[in-house]
Amino acid sequence: MEVMQYAEDALTINLGNEVDEKINRQLVILKAAIEKLEIEGITDIVLSYTSLIVYFDVQKTNIEKLKESLSTLDLSDLTDSTYSYKVIKIPVCYGGKFGPDLDSFKADGLEPEDVIARHSEKEYLVYMLGFMPGFPFLGGLDESLYKARLDSPRTKIPAGSVGIGGQQTGMYPFDSPGGWNLLGRTPIPLYDSSRESAILYEAGDRIIYTSIDEDEYYRIQEAYEKGQYTVDIEYRGEENGA
Repeated sequence: MEVMQYAEDALTINLGNEVDEKINRQLVILKAAIEKLEIEGITDIVLSYTSLIVYFDVQKTNIEKLKESLSTLDLSDLTDSTYSYKVIKIPVCYGGKFGPDLDSFKADGLEPEDVIARHSEKEYLVYMLGFMPGFPFLGGLDESLYKARLDSPRTKIPAGSVGIGGQQTGMYPFDSPGGWNLLGRTPIPLYDSSRESAILYEAGDRIIYTSIDEDEYYRIQEAYEKGQYTVDIEYRGEENGA
């Protein structure tokens, strides 16, 4: 592990320089191991593609104490532990007013139904959350769906929009400007402070998009608002070395 300090109240642990599923798995395991140490003063642990940032309260601990505690961890030992994660199914209404860029894939030789078939019903790995609370950067996109961001970003993208930017897919938890190609929208709030977990997923989890029609979109939206809809979440575990 490469431990570096870029701020007075944070330590960064680097595990590599490539976007890789194995590194993501190691970061998730390392985060859990640090949390188990229950180090006084740590306020947050944030994952990126290849690193983990430990934020701490300088009034409760200092960099030397934190480094000493972290030095007790051996990443090679952690790889033998059980890796648990969630699989969250997100219903998406593709195309139409929800996915204005779906037809743009015709220029790449793909009809809308082809794009939907290749984008839905597969597991995407949540590499990290960023840009805004709850925005997942997902890996595992079919190479035929790679598409550069729009030359002119939109000034407002509706919350729940699902899109593609380059080699990744993701979704917008809030109304926001953005330049991703929009395929559809989910009726499930991606950030909801009234839930036990305001954000349904975190780094290391998986997301599966399921295709629904417009009628189903509004049915789910209404059911969720009435507290009558339960998000489909499956809990899984695997060997970390797998």
